[in-house]
Amino acid sequence: MIQMIDINSFGLLGGDRRQAALADALARDGCTVRVWGLDGLPLDPKVKQCALDELLNNSAVVILPLPATADGRTLNAPYAPQPLVLDDAFAERLQFKEVYGGRMAAVYATSGKWRLIDASDYYTREEFAVRNAGVTAEGAIAVAVREYEGSLLGSKCLVAGYGRIGRALSRLLRALGADVTVSARRPRDLAWIELDACRAVPTASIGAGREPYDLVFNTIPAMIFPRRVLAQLKPGCVLIDLASKPGGVDFEAAKELGVHAVQALSLPGKTAPRAAAEIIRDTIYNMMEE
Repeated sequence: MIQMIDINSFGLLGGDRRQAALADALARDGCTVRVWGLDGLPLDPKVKQCALDELLNNSAVVILPLPATADGRTLNAPYAPQPLVLDDAFAERLQFKEVYGGRMAAVYATSGKWRLIDASDYYTREEFAVRNAGVTAEGAIAVAVREYEGSLLGSKCLVAGYGRIGRALSRLLRALGADVTVSARRPRDLAWIELDACRAVPTASIGAGREPYDLVFNTIPAMIFPRRVLAQLKPGCVLIDLASKPGGVDFEAAKELGVHAVQALSLPGKTAPRAAAEIIRDTIYNMMEE
């Protein structure tokens, strides 16, 4: 007899508090939700924690975490009882299912069989990126309040990079009364920064002289703050690196120079997991409808 699987049955594998909050959100929507690899995290009573085999055998939709893998070999599952290797055998088990995940390129590289799987990367969606940038910016503010001994009101801030996160962050900082400078490479972006009532500087000029900032936020995933630039930061400056790995700060040099540098990765999962989960859920719903 062929087993019929409920089309509204979701299986969530691995991840952090975002993935746990996503399971709760789907269960509140009336979906059947099974999870693996979220051991020890609080979950809605309607969410079933189960073995990997049970989840894969009974889920029409499988959701991988963000990022789906941190090392290119195993699933990103820090709360799992054991590592889950991403190989041909794993990929074969996902055939005939809808699969969603965040930053999936490294997962696709683990097996040629992914070409046969109905898999999608919600991280590439514009609605996800825009809303996630807002939550990330809020998280950056939370880190700044925790790490900086002064007040954001009246503080001198530099936001390196004018992508989605840089844009959202600079607007929040201005709303809190900070004196905000934003860097960008393209003349078009420099013009938009000025229109946002912030001071605009070319990214290449950072570190050309003594930098007067109390707080520096880096959003650029390239080495923007090597030793030479770090040496130009004023004493007491707090540097918060929001860029994805490998980041944009020489942390070893920062430590040697006495610069208070903080690597703030995956902020939505740490500071606002429920809001981050709702963004992921809504994005996946959009993708399923399309």
